[in-house]
Amino acid sequence: MTLQTLLVEIRDGVATVTIHRPDKLNALNAASKRELHEVMSMLRDDPAVAVIVLTGAGEKAFVAGTDIEELAALNTATGAEFSREGQAIFDLIETLGKPVIAAVNGYALGGGCELAMACTLRIASDRAKFGQPEVNLGVIPGYGGTQRLPRLIGKGKALEMILTGNPVGAEEALRLGLVNSVVPASELLPAAERLARAIASKSRPTVRLALAAVQSSTELPLKEGQQNEARLFGASCGTEDFREGTRAFLEKRTAVFRSL
Repeated sequence: MTLQTLLVEIRDGVATVTIHRPDKLNALNAASKRELHEVMSMLRDDPAVAVIVLTGAGEKAFVAGTDIEELAALNTATGAEFSREGQAIFDLIETLGKPVIAAVNGYALGGGCELAMACTLRIASDRAKFGQPEVNLGVIPGYGGTQRLPRLIGKGKALEMILTGNPVGAEEALRLGLVNSVVPASELLPAAERLARAIASKSRPTVRLALAAVQSSTELPLKEGQQNEARLFGASCGTEDFREGTRAFLEKRTAVFRSL
């Protein structure tokens, strides 16, 4: 696969995907969105990959937003389609079946913030900034920002960010629950890789089932969510990795999962 806007490296079960448009602060354009869909689909189906780290090139930006030249050309009809296409890509990332860790190295604004929110976990550099500034362009977030942001940080604060367009820094994002941790810029990728390798060392079927159980919780009432949890728990009890994990615990040794 020949890529123009992404860099991909796979090592020891961890794929690192870098959005590489540093001259545009890694803003998403049609090519980068198409390649993101292609690469994530490929990594989903690659048995050598357990976890994905997603980051941006350079020190200034994770993804500074959507390419404004493409955005400015939209009208009512093309705008709705533009939104649906972006949502489909981010939905793919959210439901990939493999954890995707956003290593946010700088600006995560507009589509960049929405991309980070579609990831499973988020680690931020102390230089990172998160925001949905679309209101300043006379438009609303269109890649899931009005839906994921309230689910992550609560309706009130989400509305404040969306209606004012004001960004928040890394420490505020941590306080709000928008990110899982904040580290010095020089430690960002090593921290993301450590987290990725810790997850990659676990049973892959178990990780996949845990992701499915948690992701369904935002769509189902508690009772139905628990029923889904019971079904997925039962499925995990039927795996060879479950047998190995419980045997290893009883035998006081480290489990060796077959799915690695």
